[in-house]
Amino acid sequence: MPAILLSPLVKWSLATLGGAMVVHWVVKEARRINDELDEQRRVRVRITDREARPTLRRDPTTGEYRP
Repeated sequence: MPAILLSPLVKWSLATLGGAMVVHWVVKEARRINDELDEQRRVRVRITDREARPTLRRDPTTGEYRP
C-alpha cells in the first residue's frame, strides 16, 4: 500500500496549525481557571465588620503604630 505523500510545506503547515490550536486551548483554559480563582478570592476577602475593627494610630513619642 503506498504511503500518503505530502510535501514538506504541507506537513509543516499542518504541524503549525496543530500547535496553534494547542496554544489557543491552553490560553483559554488558563484564563478560565484564573477567572474562577479571582471569583473565589473576591468572595473570600469580603470584610463585613470594617467599622468594628480598630485603626492603628502612630504614637508620637515612640513612632510605633498602636491600636
